[in-house]
Amino acid sequence: MPDTVNGPASYFPSIEKKYGRPIAEWKDLIRSSPLTKHMELVAWLKSEHGLGHGHANALVAHTRAEDEGREG
Repeated sequence: MPDTVNGPASYFPSIEKKYGRPIAEWKDLIRSSPLTKHMELVAWLKSEHGLGHGHANALVAHTRAEDEGREG
């Protein structure tokens, strides 16, 4: 049985397909933003880049979790 991706990463294939950018590019955008709060970043992705709420939230959550893991 193949591994099933759960959590925010489960959105990644549809994000790449719908918005035409690789996930690494979205993560770079999030990391380069001067915004630091989760919901500020979500709102920014929605308003500036046209992402839906669920997709924006998944990208921010996953990117921040990765970054927190690196700092710890």
